[in-house]
Amino acid sequence: MTPLNNAWHHIRRSPIQSFVAVLVMTTTFFCLTTFIVVSSGLSSILSYFETKPEVTIFLQDGLDRNTVESLQKELANYPSIREVKFISKEKALAIYKEQNNDNPMLTEMVTASILPASFEVSVSDPKVLEQIAKNFSAKKDQVEEIIYQKDVIDSLITWTSFIRQAGIILVSVSATLSFFIVAVIIGMKITNRKDEIRISRLLGASKFYVKKPFLLEGLFYGFWGGAIGSLTTLALSFYFNQPVNQFFSPVIFISEDSTFYLYLITGSIALGSLVGYFASFVGSRRYIKF
Repeated sequence: MTPLNNAWHHIRRSPIQSFVAVLVMTTTFFCLTTFIVVSSGLSSILSYFETKPEVTIFLQDGLDRNTVESLQKELANYPSIREVKFISKEKALAIYKEQNNDNPMLTEMVTASILPASFEVSVSDPKVLEQIAKNFSAKKDQVEEIIYQKDVIDSLITWTSFIRQAGIILVSVSATLSFFIVAVIIGMKITNRKDEIRISRLLGASKFYVKKPFLLEGLFYGFWGGAIGSLTTLALSFYFNQPVNQFFSPVIFISEDSTFYLYLITGSIALGSLVGYFASFVGSRRYIKF
């Protein structure tokens, strides 16, 4: 019997243990691939907000042209200014209609006169944001409201960091449990076949020869755990793709790039096979000492 047939024979003789091994590996790689998809979406949201103006200054109605130009020049004189963009009432209406073109009732009820003009300000130094927000908040007769984009970005960074840390901990714990469970299962199977292994060794079989079926068995668990876990994530990503991306529009939260999922599945299978093989190697090395 070849080592591959021998490994398959071991798997079939203890289906419950084999099922548990594949299940824990599947859970681990489902958590890992889901975490990667979510992290990618969070990075997309951060990138989107980081490219938007950090400060939006809404102006009071009735300001004359000279006052608006004076405010724009004042903003341009701050250090580290990347761009100062003036959004007129008419432009604000056009943007509003574009964002709500799927809801005619909302666009019909809104006119340019009720929308405020604004400045969108981008800077390269976050400290300048605080100066602008503080100074222009005091201009109550000219400024209606200030939206401080940095606060949004800081909140997003805090939540993204928390989710990523929690994800890393979850994946690390799952991977560690999977590793030890596979190692223990392989050890149990070796213990149950101790007499067969001893006879094989007495007949001249090398340690690697008697270990090989168990190494292939661990490889089997890791391969199918990585494959099933990543394919489950792929199926859920395709299923929830449209509603989730509509919710986060215009950000593409769940990637629609087929290459991304190809790398995800391939990487999961490769890593799963490696983890399964190494876990079985540790288990067989511990129990096969004769």
